[in-house]
Amino acid sequence: MADQTHVLFVEDDDVIREATQLALERDGFAVTAMPDGLSGLEAFRADRPDIALLDVMVPGLDGVSLCRRIRDESTVPVIMLSARADSIDVVLGLEAGADDYVTKPFDGAVLVARIRAVLRRFGHAGGSAQAEEAGPADGGGTLAFGDLEIDTDGMEVRRAGQPVALTPTEMRLLLEFSAAPGTVLSRDKLLERVWDYGWGGDTRVVDVHVQRLRQKIGQDRIETVRGFGYKLKA
Repeated sequence: MADQTHVLFVEDDDVIREATQLALERDGFAVTAMPDGLSGLEAFRADRPDIALLDVMVPGLDGVSLCRRIRDESTVPVIMLSARADSIDVVLGLEAGADDYVTKPFDGAVLVARIRAVLRRFGHAGGSAQAEEAGPADGGGTLAFGDLEIDTDGMEVRRAGQPVALTPTEMRLLLEFSAAPGTVLSRDKLLERVWDYGWGGDTRVVDVHVQRLRQKIGQDRIETVRGFGYKLKA
């Protein structure tokens, strides 16, 4: 058990919860499954899982609110589960701090692939909860862009001398930009490099994370190049 990745799964549908738990356990994950948001929050605080899968529509404390509560306490990766790809709940979940989302109904193999992709980004090996894996600018020391300083060795960011708290996904996104300042990076390229998508993905994931990153490092630091993508102002 010690070397297993621990998944917290919050889903109110009994059939989906039990079937998904069994599927994840067959793939080697240790799973704590909860039927509502409040019990999910209690389990998160008690067990400190490696990753959380949260259905958007759960009773007691909805998935978006639960994600926000988790993000207030931890940078553990969060994947939201939504019944509709075009639901506003997807964006709300990402804005609350989720790292990715999967649309229901989902194929078990696809869910496992997305979980493993997120864990690779966060540097998990087995069930350990390492903070994050090295980014593209690893070994570059300290980079400066105006009042923004990025310590690529210590994985720390400061703005005007004050520390900036970034999630691992936000840090990887910033490292991609800082590795090529002034270069336009397309949403598809960022999905491939940051989210480890080997297939087409929803670019809203990129847009929401860029907006969250802007709020932390300065709204004018990352420029939108309409029709192409984003770039970090050198």
